[in-house]
Amino acid sequence: MSIEKRIFGSAEAYTITNGDLSVTVLTFGATLQSIRYKGVDVALGYNTLEEYETNDGYLGATVGRYANRIAGGKFTLNGVEYDVGCNEEGRGHLHGGRIGLSHKIWKAEAAGKNALRMTNTLAHGEEGYPGNMEIAVIFTVEEDTLRLTYEAKSDRDTVFNPTNHCYFNLNGETGAPILNHLMKVNASAFTPMDDLLIPFGELRSVEGTPFDFRMAKPIGKDIDAADEQLAKGAGYDHNFCVDGEGLREAVVLTSPDTGISMTCRTDLPGVQIYTGNCTGDRAGKNAPIGKHSGVCLETQFYPDSPNHPAFPSATLKAGAEFKSVTEYIFSK
Repeated sequence: MSIEKRIFGSAEAYTITNGDLSVTVLTFGATLQSIRYKGVDVALGYNTLEEYETNDGYLGATVGRYANRIAGGKFTLNGVEYDVGCNEEGRGHLHGGRIGLSHKIWKAEAAGKNALRMTNTLAHGEEGYPGNMEIAVIFTVEEDTLRLTYEAKSDRDTVFNPTNHCYFNLNGETGAPILNHLMKVNASAFTPMDDLLIPFGELRSVEGTPFDFRMAKPIGKDIDAADEQLAKGAGYDHNFCVDGEGLREAVVLTSPDTGISMTCRTDLPGVQIYTGNCTGDRAGKNAPIGKHSGVCLETQFYPDSPNHPAFPSATLKAGAEFKSVTEYIFSK
């Protein structure tokens, strides 16, 4: 077990190694730059800080205050309307706004021999959100498991929905797309979305649709099916409502090429599955990156929850302690 630090431009990179698993986290955006399992890097990323600062896509970043989308950049809390702005042209508010957690420098400190605690603060009114917030993400590596623990506290009622935007490719550094990955999703329903890629409040059964991954199937099997929801996202870019409660299995991915499997577990109600449908061509740290180069498993509250009272609530009350856990468990 070890944690090694190095300079990464004007930021820092910390590598946590424990057995077969080695994870590199950047202080820029509390970003997962690399996840190596048995020598195979299964996370997309870049070699330089400048690429993280200038490229779109949020590769590996911690995003928030509110991950995913908020319709019209507005929501009402305790009878007060908050305008958090529309940073996604023609759609709404995305991943916390124009700066958000993904583009901030975090403070890092060791939390034992195999864990790194990253902290940040957000001011009341920043990006339009209420509340001064103290936020922490603890990255823990335990043999075959990467655990992300999110903690937060606010001095005012607010909304909080953090996630990590890692793009996984269990094929490793070959550059082969993720369409051959077998994927199982423990979700009986998903939240269909409108033309702006924002849910309109319905929970729709996956039964008889291309969104039924309750039995493992290749990601690419139905991705080009004639389906109005797939057409809106140009593929999968949808929130799946994870069955059950507490820390439970949400998604299982397997690469037939490498034999590597990854199980994602979370205590959050949803997971946004994005298959890199609109990822523009660019250089990556190991291979070129483009369409379908990676799949995101963004554990989360549902998109636009503050505007849908029937959705699980993402409200964080003043003085209350937020804590959530997501795990990625690797095997071969």
